[in-house]
Formats: sequence, structure tokens, C-alpha cells
Amino acid sequence: MDTTKDDDRQKNDAVANNKPPESDNPLVKSVIQDMEDLDKDYMELELDNEHYKKKLEEVKVLQKKCLSGIAHQRYRMKKISEALKAIPNPSSVDRACMDEAHNKMTKRKNTFRDFEDHLPHKNGIYLNIILGQVNISLLNKEDKYLYKQDYERFKLTLSYIQFGLSLILVFANYLIDFTSIRWADSVLHFLLVWYYCTLTIREQILIVNGSRIKGWWLLHHFVSTACSAITLIWPDGYSYQAFRTQYGWFILYIAFVQVLQYYYQKGCLYRLKCLGQRHDMDITVEGFMSWMFKGLAFLLPFLFFAYFFQLYNSIQLYKLYTDPRCTEWQVPVLSVIHLVLFLGNMTTTLKVLKQKFTEDMKNKKKFYKNKYRFNSKPKVM
Repeated sequence: MDTTKDDDRQKNDAVANNKPPESDNPLVKSVIQDMEDLDKDYMELELDNEHYKKKLEEVKVLQKKCLSGIAHQRYRMKKISEALKAIPNPSSVDRACMDEAHNKMTKRKNTFRDFEDHLPHKNGIYLNIILGQVNISLLNKEDKYLYKQDYERFKLTLSYIQFGLSLILVFANYLIDFTSIRWADSVLHFLLVWYYCTLTIREQILIVNGSRIKGWWLLHHFVSTACSAITLIWPDGYSYQAFRTQYGWFILYIAFVQVLQYYYQKGCLYRLKCLGQRHDMDITVEGFMSWMFKGLAFLLPFLFFAYFFQLYNSIQLYKLYTDPRCTEWQVPVLSVIHLVLFLGNMTTTLKVLKQKFTEDMKNKKKFYKNKYRFNSKPKVM
């Protein structure tokens, strides 16, 4: 009875002091001790979280301040450049001062790019339509590099899958009835639509985070998306059956070239980055770039063959369109799209080749001019 009274008294005292009653069970005591230790850690976590939120607000303020400062600097430099252009008949001294100002502004513009690598960027129109106002800026160099590597692995993996599927479908056409595997063609075409749509989104995210993807090679995937989508909804009929085998070989060859491009361009980029001649966020593209001249340009014959394959597709589709048995609207549209792809790829590649050869000729002329330069006036002893 006395023990029971003591226990009741202990419980009442604990309740009065807002403390849980103590147990004599060692396991319960151990659990209570662990909970008390956990409470201490939780209090530290609360303090760290409050500190983090304060720092986050400070970072946002600094980001806005840096972005505003960069915009102000660019605006002022634009006005200074306009003022320098408006100076009439500058003397040699004035010209030297003007050149110094131009050089300083050029260096500062390059520095702004380094600043912006660690600042949030605005999404483009395409990303705003797809993702809304979600900020997809990666402010850490390691995160940017990991995302770029993931993009490259995605392209390589899907290229292997395209190669395997198209290889199976092309050779299956010679073994079984075509009409029984039409659904397999649809799987491949849907995969291509999804692949190119995903590439357009990923590339826009890469651009926001510093990758230099410009011109035709950026537009190329949008056109390829439209081409794959129209092929997907192309109904089974005479024209589709007549073009199917040729298009299967085309997809097979394009997938092979994409794998070849990946390994070749990856080696070129790695070498140039080690030499400090390329940006860390530069990626492989489905075409030929000037920086690829640093290695053996063995990729050009494969690319030119792919371009002429697109032209051949356009011609064959046009011939099908003129056939009275062809009634599908997809045929002339695909003929135009393949022609656009051929013209865009060929024109861009030839433009890059011309630009590179022109630069090389200028550099060689300058080198030989400096090497074999003779003074017209003899030196006075």
C-alpha cells in the first residue's frame, strides 16, 4: 500500500511540474533518454533552419543587386560606345584613348559572363510556355556539369535504342508481312517524337545555364520533332509501304551517325577544354562545328552522306506525291521537311567550313608574312 501511494504521489508531482512520470523499466528509460537527445538535435535543427532562411533572403537580395548592377553597367557601356562613335576626326592620341576604352569594355563584357554563371537567368519563351515561371537556373558549377553529362548520356542511350529498334524493323520487313508489324513502326516513331521533344526542352535549360547552342542546330530538333510527329500519324497505305523500308534505313543510319558524333565530339571537347579553348558547358551537336577542326575531320563524309540521304528522301516522297495512288497529305509535307533539313544542314556545314578555311588562310598569311619579313631600309650602324 505504501509503495502504491508513493507511485501515485510521484505521478501527481510529475503532472504538476509538466514532466512525464519516471519509469523503472530500463528499456523505457533508454527510449526516453534517446528522445531527450533527439529533442536537443531538433532544437539545433530549428536554429539552423531559421539561419538558412535568413541567408536565403540575403542571397536573393544580393542576386537582384548583382543583376541590376550588370544591367546598369551594360546600359552605360552602350551609351559610352555610342558617344565614342559620334566623335568626329579623332587624333592619334584620342584614338589611343578610345581603343583603350573599347578594350576595357570588351574585357568587362567577358567578365559579366563569368558573373552570370552564378546568377539566376530568365527562362526563354519556349520554357515559359512549357514550364511556366519555374526558375531552372543551376547556380553551382558542379550541378551544371552533372546536368550536361546527363544530357549527353540521354542522347547516347536513345541513339543506341533507335539504332536497335530500326535495325530490327528493317530486317523484319524482309522476313514477315509488313502489315503485321505496323504497330512496331508506330512505337519507333513515337520514341522519336518523345526524344526530339525532350531534347528541345533540355537544350533550352542548358542555354539558360550557359551552353552555347545557337543557330540552325537549335532549330534542327524542332523541325525533326515535326517530321517524326507527321510520320507517326501517317496512315497505312500504298505510299507508307512504298517509303517504309527507305525511311527505316535512314533512321538506322542517322542513329549510327549520332553515336559516331558523340564519341568524336566528346574527344574534341575534352581536349579543347583541357587547353582552355572551350567553355565547360559546351555540348555535342548534331552537325559540324568549327572547333572540330582541332582533330581529324573524318566525320564530314558521314555527315554529308546523311544530308544527301535527306535530299534523296525528299525526292522519293515527291515522286510518291505525284503518283495517283497517293492520297495522304503527309507525303508532300514530309517531302518539304526533308528538303528543309537537307538545306539547313548542308548550308550550315558549308558555312562553317568556309569560315574555318578563311580563318586558317588569314592566320597562315600572317604567319608567313611575319616569318619572312624583310626590312626595306638597312639598319644604320
